[in-house]
Amino acid sequence: MKITQAEFVISAVKPHQYPEDALPEIALAGRSNVGKSSLINSLMQRKALARTSSQPGKTQQLNYYRVNNMVYLVDFPGYGYAKVSKTERQAWGVMIETYLKEREPLKAVLLIIDLRHPPSKDDKLMYDWLKHFEIPVTIVTTKADKIPRSKWAKHQKMIKQELGADPRDPFILYSSELGLGRDELWEAIRQRMEAGQEPGETQQPERENDE
Repeated sequence: MKITQAEFVISAVKPHQYPEDALPEIALAGRSNVGKSSLINSLMQRKALARTSSQPGKTQQLNYYRVNNMVYLVDFPGYGYAKVSKTERQAWGVMIETYLKEREPLKAVLLIIDLRHPPSKDDKLMYDWLKHFEIPVTIVTTKADKIPRSKWAKHQKMIKQELGADPRDPFILYSSELGLGRDELWEAIRQRMEAGQEPGETQQPERENDE
């Protein structure tokens, strides 16, 4: 996918702060330090639009990024970070659950998992929760460049087994450093965006305002 426009729009906490232009939304969920910001920058072909940090848990809102005036990528707070207080974790949980259960433009969730490690308890809970509520999910395994290519298949099999992954869910190997999986992931996003449309309906880019 050729990126002609990519911008950070808003950090939202409450539903009244969400964008109102009804563009399709693709959310990204995963543990802290799993590489979500790097993945977003890679997808949008921008070096630092989504801020990466050596301090996991920094994202505390739903961060909206608009791409080509056609779709929003919505970055969730990373879960599983021990130094975040219990009160903060509970608040994030309510915020995310409210979004997932009520947000009509949501088309799918990208569940981001580090290819090097087995899925965490929180990864499994998130996956099971998404499946229970019938929210479309695409599994994306990041940091493929950190392990030998010869071990990719072994690690993918392990993650699928640990998650109890539905074979119908897209499973994409990704490396932000190598650009591996970028085209495949954009194609999966495109299919999710178009799912449920009426025959002949297509996504139209929003016309930019002259300012």
